[in-house]
Amino acid sequence: MSVSLSLRAAARSIYRDLWRASATTFSGDPPVLSAFRQKMRKDALEQRSVTDEEAFQSNLKLGREIADFLRKNIVQAERVQVQHREDDMETYKIRITEHTELGDNDTIKNPENMVEMPRRQRKKEKEVAFMGSDPRSDGVSSPAVPRFYSQMKRAHKERVIPVIDETDLEETFVRGSGPGGQSINKTQNNVQLLHKPTGFRVSCQETRSLEQNRKIARRILLNKVWQPRYLPPSP
Repeated sequence: MSVSLSLRAAARSIYRDLWRASATTFSGDPPVLSAFRQKMRKDALEQRSVTDEEAFQSNLKLGREIADFLRKNIVQAERVQVQHREDDMETYKIRITEHTELGDNDTIKNPENMVEMPRRQRKKEKEVAFMGSDPRSDGVSSPAVPRFYSQMKRAHKERVIPVIDETDLEETFVRGSGPGGQSINKTQNNVQLLHKPTGFRVSCQETRSLEQNRKIARRILLNKVWQPRYLPPSP
């Protein structure tokens, strides 16, 4: 049983519709656009092997729904720099197209002008939003879990990225041993590193490539040097 020519033509039409919808929705975001279109091509090639008309029509319906969903329900946001902002919250500008579905809410279609509030009032409203309770209510609070975004952002900025100074390393290359033939046993692809400040020594012969072994040896030594710094103190 084969698929009719009319269904094949409908599939090509839906493919072009998806192509145009992705160009509109993911405009300005090449990585996402490229990944989506690669997925489209893969699914289109798999669709060629489908011979059941009902399954073929079901896939066509799904393609139409995806194209419609992309146009109406997916929006992109771009982070913008706001000067003289007192809090740590980030500001994003949403790109809404002519196809974006805004619903029937007039407050979304015609938003009111934002009124600048004092810092204390903004802080109180954010606490209410995070905690899920209103201090002006009867004292009944919601079981919502607070989310400390500012603390998480500060911790992310203050994180320490472990590094090893190359001047503290003593690197030697010796002939490899073990299975692997002449490319292992007759080449100096065994990397040995000595970390002078701590005295830690590692050896790496994971691959046949000397450069790869050098990278892996440094990664192993980095974990060995920095891991004790994050372990809890012994009782």
